[in-house]
Amino acid sequence: MDEEVVRPSGCAMLALYGGVFRRWHRRSASTSSIPRFDPDSPAAAAVPPLKPPQQTSQLPVAVASAAMKTKRAAADDTSLVPVDRSLVTAKPPAPKTAARRPAEPKAAAAAAAAYSGIAADLDRMIHDRQQVKGSGNLLRASSGNVMLFGNLGNLRPGPLLAAPSPARNALDETPKPTKEPKFAAPRGARGNIAKGAAAKEAAEEEAAARPELCRALSRRLDPEELKEVGNEEYKQGRFAEALALYDRAIVMDPLKAAYWSNKAAALTALGRLLEAVAECREALRIDPCYHRAHSRLATLYLRLGEPDKAIYHYKQASKEATAADISRAQSLKTRIVKCSEARKLKDWLTVLKISQSAISDGANSAPQVLALQAEALLKLKRHDEADSVFSGAPKFDADASTKFFGPIDYAYVLMIRAQVDMAAGRFEEAITAAQTASQLDPYSREISSLARRTRTVASARSKGNDLFKASKFAEACIAYGEGLDKESHNAVLLCNRAACHSKLGHYEKAIEDCNAALVVRPSYSKARLRRADCNAKLERWEASYKDCQLLIQELPGNEEVTKALSEAEAQLKKQQKQEAKDRSQS
Repeated sequence: MDEEVVRPSGCAMLALYGGVFRRWHRRSASTSSIPRFDPDSPAAAAVPPLKPPQQTSQLPVAVASAAMKTKRAAADDTSLVPVDRSLVTAKPPAPKTAARRPAEPKAAAAAAAAYSGIAADLDRMIHDRQQVKGSGNLLRASSGNVMLFGNLGNLRPGPLLAAPSPARNALDETPKPTKEPKFAAPRGARGNIAKGAAAKEAAEEEAAARPELCRALSRRLDPEELKEVGNEEYKQGRFAEALALYDRAIVMDPLKAAYWSNKAAALTALGRLLEAVAECREALRIDPCYHRAHSRLATLYLRLGEPDKAIYHYKQASKEATAADISRAQSLKTRIVKCSEARKLKDWLTVLKISQSAISDGANSAPQVLALQAEALLKLKRHDEADSVFSGAPKFDADASTKFFGPIDYAYVLMIRAQVDMAAGRFEEAITAAQTASQLDPYSREISSLARRTRTVASARSKGNDLFKASKFAEACIAYGEGLDKESHNAVLLCNRAACHSKLGHYEKAIEDCNAALVVRPSYSKARLRRADCNAKLERWEASYKDCQLLIQELPGNEEVTKALSEAEAQLKKQQKQEAKDRSQS
């Protein structure tokens, strides 16, 4: 009996076609580092060419079943399963495209030597896992073996690691440190970020500066370990790094009050006091009996000029606070009341003295106390000192300050800041601060009057500048005078009017304006240089020489000052010789 011939079914042929040819052009994103099959390579030359099957050839069922079993044997592998090509119908060759070839061994070794940072740590971690499992297959990076951290940038693309996709980081909600690391961005998302050697150098410097933090965040540490590493960073003065570690611990265990309290300490060290207050409150919400958080919050309230709240939390802190802490908060409360009373009486010397004592008691970041001190200095014609008070104060967000201190108190702070800015010649900033203050406290006549005055003074200065540039010095002098009618001790307007007098040959008037400007702002170099020039034109070489000596100390290397000093010194010596000669002849 003849053996029955089994004809191949259409399903078997379809399965064979799908298992062999369909994956020819398919390339997964996870296998971007695996070389493609190159038909021009030596390996491809060893494979016999495809032959068209004869019309009478028959495909055994066993072969078809074996071909079906090879389907998707390796999900991320692009290599082909060896199959007898004589059994497969030939497919027209696809047009050749530029295939990316693997890097040369020497180039890869050189690139690996410069490879460092979080990406290198993760590569080593994956390699160790492969060795433990005894597998050489590619290990797909996933949320199970990779931990990204938003504060430090995503994985850096390097020569051995494919650039990550611009997907959203799981920890994007984590607050960022004050100084962002400058990592290279993935291709296609670089924007204006520096490329090439500069970006690589910045990444290497960042990795070298914070190796411990990179290693801590590239491994799966538990929250307590992260807190301990954060404590070490805090002790070393690396507060931004400590903040990042505390944030990560909070993400992993948000119900631990100590993590929130430690985060508040890091924020305090970074000068972000209002945020630190919020973190302490959260710690106390989780654990109302957490004494250290009470003590930390009380100290923050003391620094921000809230003595009543500071006293309450010091009392709740138990052994974490001392009787001296409570006494200091009570003293601050008394000083703020006395300072406000002295301001109503316009006793500016008393206001200055008490506000300085309040700062010594610990209210060194209290906007209201600092504003009282600055206002007293302005009224006492000590504008440089008033400017230094605000320049050294912490910078708070306007909305957060309004919510924390209240609109009325913060409007007063903005009013004094506007006056300080105007005295220092920052007219645009003064207008902005005055307008914001009038919006917060629209019923204050004092603030409304200040807002109008700042606009008038700024307009007079702008008008005078335009006239001076047009060489209309007499008209410019009048314009500056209009601003001085509203702000008689503004050093900038006085110095500008002195320039007009000098151009008109009115040197005595110019010197008078410079003198008035230097009374309120002794460090105003422009006014001193202008006075030295006017004295030189009046041949008052001794006065000019004294001003130039002070200027060369403030502006070393300034060519104009150096030239003026040399001329004044030479003329002074000549004048002294002439006087000595006259005395000898008489």
